[in-house]
Amino acid sequence: VAYGVGVKGVSPPAAPSKFPAGWIAALVRDLEAHRGSSIVVAGDTQPGEVHALAHAMNQALGNAGKTAFYSDPVEANPTNQMESLRELVTDMRSGRVDTLVILGGNPVYTAPADLDLAQALLKVNLRIHLGLYDDETAELCHWHIPEAHYLEAWGDARAYDGTVSIIQPLIAPLYDGKSAHELLAVLLGGPGLAGHDIVRAYWRNQKLVKEPEFEAFWEASLEKGVIAGTALPSKPVSLVAGFGVRDSGLGSAGASASNDRTASNGRAGGGGELEIVFRTDPNVWDGRFANNGWLQELPKPFTKLTWDNAAMVSPTTAQSRGLHNEDVIELRHQGRSVRAPVWIMPGHADDSITVHLGYGRKRAGSIGSGIGFNAYALRTSDRPWSGYGLEISKTGERYHLVTTQVHHAIRQDGREVEEESAAEQERDLVRVAALEEFRKNPNFARDPAEEKSPGLTLYPNYAYGGYAWGMSIDLNCCTGCNACVVACQSENNIPVVGKAEVDASRDMQWIRVDTYYRGGLENPEAYNEVVLCMQCENAPCELVCPVAATVHSPEGINEMVYNRCVGTRYCSNNCPYKVRRFNFKLYSDWTTPSLFGLRNPNVTVRSRGVMEKCTYCIQRINARKIQAEIEEREVRDGEILTACQQSCPTQAIVFGNINDPNSRVSRLKAQSRNYSLLLELNTRPRTTYLAKLRNPNPEIRE
Repeated sequence: VAYGVGVKGVSPPAAPSKFPAGWIAALVRDLEAHRGSSIVVAGDTQPGEVHALAHAMNQALGNAGKTAFYSDPVEANPTNQMESLRELVTDMRSGRVDTLVILGGNPVYTAPADLDLAQALLKVNLRIHLGLYDDETAELCHWHIPEAHYLEAWGDARAYDGTVSIIQPLIAPLYDGKSAHELLAVLLGGPGLAGHDIVRAYWRNQKLVKEPEFEAFWEASLEKGVIAGTALPSKPVSLVAGFGVRDSGLGSAGASASNDRTASNGRAGGGGELEIVFRTDPNVWDGRFANNGWLQELPKPFTKLTWDNAAMVSPTTAQSRGLHNEDVIELRHQGRSVRAPVWIMPGHADDSITVHLGYGRKRAGSIGSGIGFNAYALRTSDRPWSGYGLEISKTGERYHLVTTQVHHAIRQDGREVEEESAAEQERDLVRVAALEEFRKNPNFARDPAEEKSPGLTLYPNYAYGGYAWGMSIDLNCCTGCNACVVACQSENNIPVVGKAEVDASRDMQWIRVDTYYRGGLENPEAYNEVVLCMQCENAPCELVCPVAATVHSPEGINEMVYNRCVGTRYCSNNCPYKVRRFNFKLYSDWTTPSLFGLRNPNVTVRSRGVMEKCTYCIQRINARKIQAEIEEREVRDGEILTACQQSCPTQAIVFGNINDPNSRVSRLKAQSRNYSLLLELNTRPRTTYLAKLRNPNPEIRE
């Protein structure tokens, strides 16, 4: 591709055999047709050669200064962090480090296995650790200093463009923790200095304004959250002469060297060896959040696994090696080994296994310790994100994995498909069209007129005057990140139930993100769909409750009256969307004092035997309505944000008053892409969806 777009000094290598014919040529034509308006981005985990190629391609396409901007590094002291860590470990082993201060992090757990940092750390005479947790690193240190949480501490940070933000605490430290600023001040001879004073004094000394103006400048910066004028200026860049030849892997000479390295690493396809790919976990990240029950129980994107990690393989690789879900295999890489359960992942690359970091912790806490396997045990400093030469073998053991959306592969039209996805297509739950199809038929997603008729009911219609609340979810924007699920759990005091209860289908999250596949499992299209209470105008749940614990409000919200609920569960049985959650046990912890401050005081904490579900954040609605009444006005459009809407990074969720034709939610519902879920049941849901549009290059066949 780089050669095709005109990067000088790069030789055209042979296209990989698995690439479809004409794929690269079509991609090059697409990029050439969008010079100055395209962008080439390399992933964070790609090696330096790939990043260099991406920069060179942007330069050749005329994107520099238009879609790609360059500035001085955001880091104060840019360095090769892996090489710096390797040098530190060498010094520790040789006894050249007398005192080591570790500010945050857990390097004993996260450092590459080949460095054996734990053994090197024991040779340091004085070891001091500042951290949030008494973790694996704290265990090997002489001093562990409890760190203040970032919400308890003053600090500062730079954004990607260099803009400085002052980090302001929301509360005072609950357990007298200390920030990194305060610890460094002590070590530098300034004991007793508060974090606020340290940060303030630093920015005073930067002389961004004249001394008499500093107080006003500081207060304005705190109010705005950023320090004005600190963004790093863009700078022009150009490729250095001899770029392709000099940089390894880019020119003809470098390509030869790169091929030699590939061969020495044992690329997949030679002798049946596999590639191993390391990724941070989408929930617990690098392991720092392993003791967070919300995140452990949060279903992971696509797999919907909870409380575990797994070795993910493609259906083809699994079939060729006789693997099934939950088979325990031994992974051997560069003389190290771990055991892991298998999870077959549609769309995964063949001859490759992906493992997620952050599990297998020994000192995470009462929740996170002993969960999953430690993939760091296979990770090395020279290949931190991927490597070749992986060998696997079946152990004959099984390990039970829990998922909230079970995938069962079946045969259909001579190929494997996923059972839930086949049902989704039959019921038209996710509506998708290519852009060209949408242009020809803009109404492809609209519900049939006969299904939308309000007269098709045995019950009298209700005229919703005043406010009528509704929601729109744009499938074009949703990435399946699960931010809405956690935000809802936090806002509405939803309990954590544990792996065994999730396995019994008793998970309590009010929102779920379903994943469906279209096409064969080898290379499918994947679609995410956020499902929560639809707030049906003809709600099937209301009719069957014998005690009127679920009722309809004058504003169209299907409300729960917890005091009335006797737990018959008739409402859940009658809900076609399966969005109601029942407290089979006393899941909420009513006794741990530290949890009292965690809960939202405006939301009832439910007890055993009570049904619950999404309420459109009724507590937020009522708070804004009360404020509007005090000010003698109507609630403004956009004034009420549900927790899921507020947390969505792509603004896929929009909430508002559908009786206001000018509200954002009304305008979205008026689009031709708007449709309802299972409208054929005549539930008339207030939550609707905007169909997804795809814009593939017609020359590139997936």
